[in-house]
Amino acid sequence: MTQKVAVLGTGKIGEALVSGMIGSGWAPADLLVTARRRERADELRARHGVTPVTNAEAAKTADTLILTVKPQDMGTLLEELAPHVPADRLIISGAAGIPTAFFEERLAPGTPVVRVMTNTPALVDEAMSVISAGTHATADHLTHTEEIFGAVGKTLRVPESQQDACTALSGSGPAYFFYLVEAMTDAGILLGLPRDKAHDLIVQSAIGAAKMLRDSGEHPVRLRENVTSPAGTTINAIRELENHGVRAALIAALEAARDRSRELASGTKD
Repeated sequence: MTQKVAVLGTGKIGEALVSGMIGSGWAPADLLVTARRRERADELRARHGVTPVTNAEAAKTADTLILTVKPQDMGTLLEELAPHVPADRLIISGAAGIPTAFFEERLAPGTPVVRVMTNTPALVDEAMSVISAGTHATADHLTHTEEIFGAVGKTLRVPESQQDACTALSGSGPAYFFYLVEAMTDAGILLGLPRDKAHDLIVQSAIGAAKMLRDSGEHPVRLRENVTSPAGTTINAIRELENHGVRAALIAALEAARDRSRELASGTKD
């Protein structure tokens, strides 16, 4: 881990990545950060011992540049970086909806670009990061990207053509679970429970169910069937979910998220 890595536009996810890398053995001296505000840069230095630099300095000195600015700011950032980025720099983009071709067209010919879609559980080192290679990215570049994002969770390689589907499933995925917990909490209140108790019951049930899905190796249908007794409470609840079209609504919702990701990738942002 002797390469210098720069995180540009270090917001919450960028800081989580820096913290995770340090926790995984990266030396703070090898990590550079940029931030829009001086106060933010000073906070990052104080918390993690990393070195704040300008975007141009990062481009000139870091071996790997991780771009974590908002998608709408990416074009401006690339204009600033382009004169300073040699073609052997690895560019890792964490911007939702922006294809690797967008970067390749604006940087030196042959520049390797890797696209990553991570999600907010990176803040607790439980991210799902989906990694795709651009035209010039090699297997070594993908491995290096996995080493970086593996510090905050799990990684998965997919063809770039599948990134929009992955954005719909895991990039936006935590929001669906938060939405479900919110709705179940409201149901608990309707059933007579205080909000805090309803919340605790649901959150712990979600954590336990997630661990069973991850660790048991069982299909989710089998795990659900294990809870579903004949003529019992669970099957009555499942019947109502089916009657109200919850499964169909979820499929439609994820298709809508996938379609919006495609629109962002094609430049249709309104």
